Amino acid sequence: MQRTIKNIVSSVGVGLHSGQKVALTLNPAPEGHGVVFERLDIKNNARIKVNALAVKETKLCSTIGNENFSIATVEHLMSALSATGIDNILIQLDGKEIPIMDGSSIPFIHLIKSAIIVEQKKAKEFVVIKDVVEIIDGDKYARFEPYDGFVVDFTIDFPHPAFKEEESQVSIDFFKDSYIEEISRARTFGFMQEVEYLRSNGLARGGSLENAIVLDDYKILNEDGLRYKDEFVRHKILDAIGDLYLLGNPIIGKFTAHKSGHDLNNRLLRLLIEKKDAWEVQTINASEHTSHSSLSSYLHVNEELKKIAQKNIL
Repeated sequence: MQRTIKNIVSSVGVGLHSGQKVALTLNPAPEGHGVVFERLDIKNNARIKVNALAVKETKLCSTIGNENFSIATVEHLMSALSATGIDNILIQLDGKEIPIMDGSSIPFIHLIKSAIIVEQKKAKEFVVIKDVVEIIDGDKYARFEPYDGFVVDFTIDFPHPAFKEEESQVSIDFFKDSYIEEISRARTFGFMQEVEYLRSNGLARGGSLENAIVLDDYKILNEDGLRYKDEFVRHKILDAIGDLYLLGNPIIGKFTAHKSGHDLNNRLLRLLIEKKDAWEVQTINASEHTSHSSLSSYLHVNEELKKIAQKNIL
């Protein structure tokens, strides 16, 4: 069934690229509402419902909007909404960028859970991949193919000593494995030599060792090191899940990517929309489809959060 939250919850943070303090509020929404963002600092009903065509910029983050306004860095929150199975929600903020928090999605998972997740009466609608859809750009590619589950298979390739070849590829079936345990704590990352250039172009002004993994020419600068040995590729999976949820529906299928990013992820979604014979929208009765009963592994977060808290790793 579709899901929303029971209570209004809020948080405050800093935008990764803008460096501006932003207040974020999550509101319950009725069935069929979808995920809607609203800028409170702009008059004249500055709302937008997420969809792949609403993405207007993909430089270092996913930005949605229209000719009147934009909202940047939506991917980490969208990833958390996907993982918690939230279909209907109104997200309000008083600035142009979603707060970066600690650079991962776990703060948003906690915020959503604190609002209490509730099931609604209307069936959840999934986009079921029926045929292969692929986009290739040089040595990069992203692909959808049919699969009875939701698999993300991602490979990265960075020419840097901290990026080990054996830790550059991860494949996870989220109908079987835990997003909370395997992905949610993976942080965004960046290179020290790029910071000056980014900041001169109005980006990364809110970035720090508190909300990103930062690397110099040889090593990781964060004193506490990595949260996962392959945290870099796991964060790319976190990003991809958020980017894919901008489609507006959860996906049943396999997503494979090599050196993909926000741009290629969104281009794949746009291509999928064009190829109408390659997908269909379905509702699922878990009691009749045993293979999908493991949806609970992907959508239920209470026990997983307890386990993580017990390990003192939040």
